[in-house]
Amino acid sequence: MTAPDILRIAVAQLNPTVGDVAGNLAKAREARADAARQGADLVLYTELFLAGYPPEDLVLKPAFLRACEKAAEDFAGDTADGGPGVIIGTPLKRKSGTHNSIVFADGGKIIAERYKLDLPNYGEFDEKRVFQAGPELQGPINFRGVRLGIPICEDIWGDVAVCETLAESGAEILLVPNGSPYYRAKIEVRHQIVIRQVIECGLPMIYANQLGGQDELIFDGASFAIGSDKTLAFQMSQFEEAVDVTTWKRKGETWVCSEGPMSKIPEKEEADYRACMLGLRDYVNKNGFKNVVLGLSGGIDSAICAALAVDALGEERLRAVMMPYRYTSKDSLKDAEDCARALGCRYDIVPIHEPVEGFMHALTQLFEGTKEGITEENLQSRARGTILMAISNKFGSMVVTTGNKSEMSVGYATLYGDMNGGFNPIKDLYKMQVYALSRWRNSYVPPGALGPSGEVIPKNIIDKAPSAELRENQTDQDSLPPYPVLDDILECLVENEMGVDDIVARGHDRATVTRIEHLLYIAEYKRRQAAPGVKITRKNFGRDRRYPITNRFRDRG
Repeated sequence: MTAPDILRIAVAQLNPTVGDVAGNLAKAREARADAARQGADLVLYTELFLAGYPPEDLVLKPAFLRACEKAAEDFAGDTADGGPGVIIGTPLKRKSGTHNSIVFADGGKIIAERYKLDLPNYGEFDEKRVFQAGPELQGPINFRGVRLGIPICEDIWGDVAVCETLAESGAEILLVPNGSPYYRAKIEVRHQIVIRQVIECGLPMIYANQLGGQDELIFDGASFAIGSDKTLAFQMSQFEEAVDVTTWKRKGETWVCSEGPMSKIPEKEEADYRACMLGLRDYVNKNGFKNVVLGLSGGIDSAICAALAVDALGEERLRAVMMPYRYTSKDSLKDAEDCARALGCRYDIVPIHEPVEGFMHALTQLFEGTKEGITEENLQSRARGTILMAISNKFGSMVVTTGNKSEMSVGYATLYGDMNGGFNPIKDLYKMQVYALSRWRNSYVPPGALGPSGEVIPKNIIDKAPSAELRENQTDQDSLPPYPVLDDILECLVENEMGVDDIVARGHDRATVTRIEHLLYIAEYKRRQAAPGVKITRKNFGRDRRYPITNRFRDRG
């Protein structure tokens, strides 16, 4: 066969659903048909596409593995039509173990399989739990006269010299299927990883990344390629499904991308907002909820969650409920109503005076001789949580919980109260980031959003001092340092694992730092019971940070 001088490679940046093997196969077939109409020779899908990524312990079920392999075989049969070949990810059980694999099919049959060699086992990844590494590096695959190397995701991130070895074995282009989750500024990290590999192996590399929300993880797409000259060859969109065909031409000893998309990547506030929006949308839709409900307090956290819900799902799928008590201010009542009106969602008022007083009456004898305090304040929160769960039970609505990362860090949230809920879109946003995203959303409508333009979070909500309004004249700063100070200390402790001395050296008061560290540790039991939420930072609570609940360590220098 004469080697071609032109190769048209489609990148299928799609949103699969974990466990929906039939649905994922149908999506793959639709993408292949689209790529064929665009004149593609080959379609590159993302990591474990047929299973959905990450499949976690589903991989331990033999029936699931059989379903995935059957789908791969059926899809290979489709290529008998003379259309594009396909590279698609699937788990495969072989004599050497169960592998994170790709199947390469063309001409109606599977022409090759490749297995992931470097299994990630850090942060949000624990692939060594369910997969075995490929037994050995296999060489490039001859596709219609072009030798293609196919490392899988972590194979290009670690120290294993997969790309260099493939180049030495005669590969001409490297195609990498990925399941790379989002965190802030992750695109720059991916670009640098690929550039490093291109420098070492001298080959152009196509990086295909999954799209969509899977529990706490967000896959942002943003697939791209780096040419052998170390420049960006093409850049696909972020947070959007796409099947883009790229044209590669042989020039001497290398391949050059002559045609492909060059999409603009969102700035950080837009990217974070769209990640939260995508995560909420996919969690609700993939789990089959018709609509959602949340408590709209007149505060910043519930307001941005309401905006995210309307943007993700549409105004008709959100019910906002104000649950006032004696400490609820007139400003909060007005702000909540103004927010709901701006968003166009349903707005109900359910006073909690009677249930709270009922609890107080029931506990009078037990509490006799004690002073009122946090216990009585928490009864208000728990009454609200019970009401929201009752609405959820009655109407099948998922409760959106609204605590930010600053509050969750120091335990300023009530178990079985405001922590009630199925999913939290701002769980990994610190308080000052919530403010920044709220201001951004009032000026911009993100692509794909179903909500209105203009000011959707009333200015008074952004400007006023934050308060839980559980007692007279309460503000958050009564018992916490100012949020800019708190957030910086928390970022040092959580994201950067810094010691107290180093944090104090940044200009923080030692007593404040040690107090915040203590609050962080003793709130671990609450976080273990919190709803899942979108991962935005490098280290979220849940998958990334696994501290013991029983823990007496304190950093005293």
